[in-house]
Amino acid sequence: MNLNIPSIITKINCNLFVKKEVKVFIKRDDLIHNIISGNKWRKLKFNFQLAKKEGYNQILSFGGEYSNHLHALSYAANQLGFKSVGVIRGDKKKLNPTLSFCKSQNMNFHYLDRSIYRSFKYSKKTLFDLQKLFGKFYIIPEGGNNHLGVKGCQEIVTELDCDFDYICSPVGTGCTASGIISSINSNQQFIGFCAFNKTFEQHNSIVNYCNSELYSNWHLIADNHFGGFAKINSNLIKFVSQFYMDYKIKLDLIYMGKLFYSLFNLIEKGYFPSNSKIIVLHTGGLQGLEGFNFSY
Repeated sequence: MNLNIPSIITKINCNLFVKKEVKVFIKRDDLIHNIISGNKWRKLKFNFQLAKKEGYNQILSFGGEYSNHLHALSYAANQLGFKSVGVIRGDKKKLNPTLSFCKSQNMNFHYLDRSIYRSFKYSKKTLFDLQKLFGKFYIIPEGGNNHLGVKGCQEIVTELDCDFDYICSPVGTGCTASGIISSINSNQQFIGFCAFNKTFEQHNSIVNYCNSELYSNWHLIADNHFGGFAKINSNLIKFVSQFYMDYKIKLDLIYMGKLFYSLFNLIEKGYFPSNSKIIVLHTGGLQGLEGFNFSY
């Protein structure tokens, strides 16, 4: 696979930034690859290396029916000679564009009731049942959220050849955030923009990888504008469309669109001191737009 790593950094300009005396740059991980874009490959990279080293020929992971993680994993597995299994949250339905793509990459599916998925997807019984169905597999947690996923995301910071005061990223499982937090300097701040109303699970995941006594230069911001995960409104749609018209950069509606909407609000309110240099990680996820029938 041909990957554009390290990804480029693009400065974006607008009157608001000039007025508030801040500089905003985007690390374009969305341009790493047309399918395995954003932070997806970074979380898969070392997991695939270990699976190969240990002699596995099948990868199993978890996600929702519009999972960016499973979308990327199915392609990477197919390209690298692995079979793949996606354990899907919820009941079996007609295949949407995301799962249709996964199927085209020879991914097998297994559906779990939402309550079982939420509480028992990693239980010994569930994993035993899955092994009976599919045979031996290397397991990657939902969203690639394990120590190898964190290790891959640490490379995001090592690629930055410029100084900065803040680095921002969407937060799903907390894996990418953990990699960034454990790599930045103590005088730099990480701000995670969550696509959820509450950040309890994400906070605990980060603390698990980043001892709070060692890393205190981070905090999470919940979804304060759109009502929770995968919920959108006309304000967000207009913002994402205008952002593309202004900067020719596409944003998804679940993560990146909400991040920039909230970031612009923070800048408008004077959250960042004058002369602050802000880097935003673009985590891709554009394939999910098909589920909203969204067009720029």
